[in-house]
Amino acid sequence: MSRWEPGAAQRLQAAALELFIEHGFAAVTVPQITAHAGLTTRTFFRHFADKREVLFTGEDGLPEVAERIFAEAPPELTPMQVIVKGLTEVVAPRFDGLRDYLRRRRGVIQSDDGLRERELRKRALIAEHGAVSFRARGLSELEATVAAQLAATVLDTSIGRWLDDPADRPLADIIVETSAALASVAAGQ
Repeated sequence: MSRWEPGAAQRLQAAALELFIEHGFAAVTVPQITAHAGLTTRTFFRHFADKREVLFTGEDGLPEVAERIFAEAPPELTPMQVIVKGLTEVVAPRFDGLRDYLRRRRGVIQSDDGLRERELRKRALIAEHGAVSFRARGLSELEATVAAQLAATVLDTSIGRWLDDPADRPLADIIVETSAALASVAAGQ
């Protein structure tokens, strides 16, 4: 076993997800994950703080991505246009090639209260960061908060629909549809 074997984090993620699906999140230990991946526990903790982090790695940067999307959008765009443009052009491509993994990951998260809570915290952070950027664009506190919550809702709803979509349509298309549905509901149509 090489001490600095390349791809260790990905192997640990794959092993953990497989074990979580097979045995349930709560029943799996870090030593079981590392043994399944053919790595050491020390290697695990070099990459992840705990077994929950295996499921949430790479998402730490999402709030900052959200903030950047809203801050860098052309000033003439409405808040909803900023949301759609940012989610379709910046966020959706980050999910390319991950649909199968995310479907399996979602099943594990839905099976554990603590993981569901962690997922909700991620959504709240995205909204908080988005609100900061919308305020920087000149929206009032209330408008910025509502716009950022809408962005988080569109993203969450779109990802759920994308993962459930039997036609495997692109996430960007589903974001556009979800945004249009939100606009229609808000307009009372």
